[in-house]
Amino acid sequence: MNSEELCDLVVSALEDVKAQDIVRLDVSDMTTVTDWMIVASGTSSRHVNALVENVSAVVKAAGRRPSGVEGESGGEWVLLDLQDALVHVMLPKVREFYNLEKLWSITPSGDAAATDG
Repeated sequence: MNSEELCDLVVSALEDVKAQDIVRLDVSDMTTVTDWMIVASGTSSRHVNALVENVSAVVKAAGRRPSGVEGESGGEWVLLDLQDALVHVMLPKVREFYNLEKLWSITPSGDAAATDG
């Protein structure tokens, strides 16, 4: 499975559990850490954790093992590291505050280049 297929799988898993405002960012030209950054919102801490659990289960079933998960205890912002994709699931207020989409969509020329998915 290549990184784009992994990204599609993650987005589908998020949609299955009713994630809100899913955005996928191709960051392969900006960092060597990952190819994709996927950002989504959950309606509550419990929903955020359920979204991450579903993504983790789906990618494991597809043969990929997550490298790590951070933030599960708080449930306001959970990061799931899938090597080729970093999945950020947040409560709307946290997402608005950190605005990762804007941060990671700024190109060297200063233009925004986000892709909604």
